[in-house]
Amino acid sequence: MTDLSQFSMRDLFGVELDNQAQVLVAGLLALEQNPAQADQLEACMRAAHSLKGAARIVDMAAAVTLAHAMEELFVAAQAGRLILDRAHIDKLLQGVDLLKAIALEEDAGGIWQVRAEAFVTELEGGLERAPVAQPVRAPEPPPAPVRMAEAADRALRVSVDSLNQLLDLSGEALVESRRLKPFGQALHQVKRLQHEAAKALEALRDALPREAMTDAVAMALTNAQNRMGACRHALADRIAEVEGWDQQSGALAHRLYDQALKVRMRPFADGVQALPRMVRDVAHSLGKDVRLEIAGEATQVDRDILERLDAPLGHLLRNAVDHGIEAPEERRLLGKPEEGRIRLEAYHSAGTLQVVLSDDGRGVDPERIRQAVLARGLAPADVAAKLGEAELFEFLFLPGFSMKESVSEISGRGVGLDAVQDMIRQVGGRVRVSSEIGGGTRFQLQLPLTLSVTRALLVEIGGEPYAFPFARILRTLKVARSDISTLGGREYFSLDDRQIGLVSAHQVLDCGPSATATEELSVVMLGSGQSIYGLVVDRFLGGRELVVQPLDPRLGKVKDIAAGALMEDGSPLLIVDVEDMVRSMEKLAAADRLKGVERDAGPSAVGHRRRILIVDDSFTVRELQRKVLEQQGYEVEVAVDGMDGWNVVRTGGFDLVITDIDMPRMDGIGLVGLIRQHAGLGSLPVMILSYKDREEDRRRGLDAGADYYLTKGSFHSDGLIQAVNDLIGGAAA
Repeated sequence: MTDLSQFSMRDLFGVELDNQAQVLVAGLLALEQNPAQADQLEACMRAAHSLKGAARIVDMAAAVTLAHAMEELFVAAQAGRLILDRAHIDKLLQGVDLLKAIALEEDAGGIWQVRAEAFVTELEGGLERAPVAQPVRAPEPPPAPVRMAEAADRALRVSVDSLNQLLDLSGEALVESRRLKPFGQALHQVKRLQHEAAKALEALRDALPREAMTDAVAMALTNAQNRMGACRHALADRIAEVEGWDQQSGALAHRLYDQALKVRMRPFADGVQALPRMVRDVAHSLGKDVRLEIAGEATQVDRDILERLDAPLGHLLRNAVDHGIEAPEERRLLGKPEEGRIRLEAYHSAGTLQVVLSDDGRGVDPERIRQAVLARGLAPADVAAKLGEAELFEFLFLPGFSMKESVSEISGRGVGLDAVQDMIRQVGGRVRVSSEIGGGTRFQLQLPLTLSVTRALLVEIGGEPYAFPFARILRTLKVARSDISTLGGREYFSLDDRQIGLVSAHQVLDCGPSATATEELSVVMLGSGQSIYGLVVDRFLGGRELVVQPLDPRLGKVKDIAAGALMEDGSPLLIVDVEDMVRSMEKLAAADRLKGVERDAGPSAVGHRRRILIVDDSFTVRELQRKVLEQQGYEVEVAVDGMDGWNVVRTGGFDLVITDIDMPRMDGIGLVGLIRQHAGLGSLPVMILSYKDREEDRRRGLDAGADYYLTKGSFHSDGLIQAVNDLIGGAAA
């Protein structure tokens, strides 16, 4: 992880500019195709707004001027005062390039300010000539014919939403069909109780003294035993019927689900038919001869996953042609055929979709990756020297990481593999890389067969069930408490000559102390590369197929949780967002707040330093505040917007919240209101730090419940420190 604490303010602005420039460029390209996309206009406006604020913090007047003009243009487009045409897009893209140039050099003699003002003049001139947006009623689409053909293979036009609903319902039927099994098990328990009752009656007959055994008593006991036997036989018949229904309904639900799944499936060939031509064209442009072989074309793939595979496979193939396959003369000298070969294969394995892409090129040298990691400062020298091959390959997926020394139209810009990993993670899959120097590289993508049903491991944490998708679990195991060792205040266990850090699920989920006191700990291993953790849960409940139920979007992003599902008995459970949980564990480790699993992970103890949460969508502003406050001895955590801040602040233990106002998903005013309404947070001090410096803005923030309002326009470190001291005192608790 890069150490940002050593960056200068100009460097921090450069980091934020790189991130926001990507948002701007992506948004502008989308707006060139459809200028009316409100979400893209909003994203571009916010990116320009954040850059303006960050530039003001680092005193880059030219960048402030430029970003403000771009923001105004986006605001005008949002308000309908103009339509962004190609000329606007070209000019705004030039503005992004100019911002990057301004960030690289000091403004000697005010030359950048002059250029920025000239750019603004041109931009405003385009604004005056721009066409005004007029509301246009979209034409009504013609009614779609129901019958697509009258031939033998008749087809029916069905919407994607209808197909999704059909698959969801069939998945629910699959889960509901399992409810008979626990009912049948309960009937078997009743049968055992009835057998014990019959034995008790028999024991009663034997225990009665001879003089008490009158004809009436004997007849009554015999009658009771006969009735008990009749009930036992009737119950046995009903149990057999229930078990038969269980088998039939389960088989029928499986057939229904499989058939519904087939409707959503498409052959792998449908999504890759354009790739051989693409590989050929790219190879010819590079002076290479490369052939793509595709295997498993008939493999059935969920249409949503197939659509998402398009861009990642394109990235991997372009990289294989450009990075992997050697030039013809080089291959000839190596004794290889001049024609390079790339193989793309898809198949089903163990309930997952496997997509494998391999080439016969030069392969990836792990030592070159190690040198690139050192050159980019991504790991200290002592850590980089210990990285294994698999860990080094993980760096290939970092945004901006490239092994290509020269940049071409095909590759070398460090873009591509991070997009591949993002797509795989979005659908709950994983990607593995292996390579042999001189023998080629192999990428294996492991994906779920469908997004509506997931195979997961159920565990118990704090008396509640949670589901971990099998595709995201590295391993599960039992660890004896005697095998746990302590190193640097943290607990570890040894596995395959590697120390795996232990983290209590109770601490991560903040669900109270564990009641378990077993000699063995149930551990779920999560993460990748160097970030591998052993999550300690209360106990394993076994594997299940679960119908994924999306959470209500009004909840926003729930920390560490991806979705919900139902158990066989209809009770709800939560499906864990493994990537988010790994990040939560990394935060706890980085802040040195991990607690011993043997001492349990109960409610957080009060630290020796006061804790402050900074909520701001500007990377530069967050880092500046963090630096200033940490230098004063405060413990600081950050959140990237109001929704993220609301999720973090509810974990408790904060002495102060410092928030911006203008942020995506939830603004600062909304965050302050939620804090004030929360029973456990109502008295938590909150400071607003915003560029809005009008009196009505200040009054609005204070009326919402903020304790202090500080403007970024007049911001300086002494002012922030004094405001924090006024609210909560010094860093020592």
